[in-house]
Amino acid sequence: MPLKISSIRMESELLEKLHAVAEYEGRSANGQIMVLVRKCIEEFESEHGEIKLGK
Repeated sequence: MPLKISSIRMESELLEKLHAVAEYEGRSANGQIMVLVRKCIEEFESEHGEIKLGK
């Protein structure tokens, strides 16, 4: 699967805390974000059904 790059803006304090959580979990900040995004999508689909992609 090709990778797409997306930038997000966040307050520096939030970013520092994200790095702290990621380090604790043994992940990079990007890896931690991916875990959180996957969890969010899984919870959404569990409640609302599978998200259909229009490819």
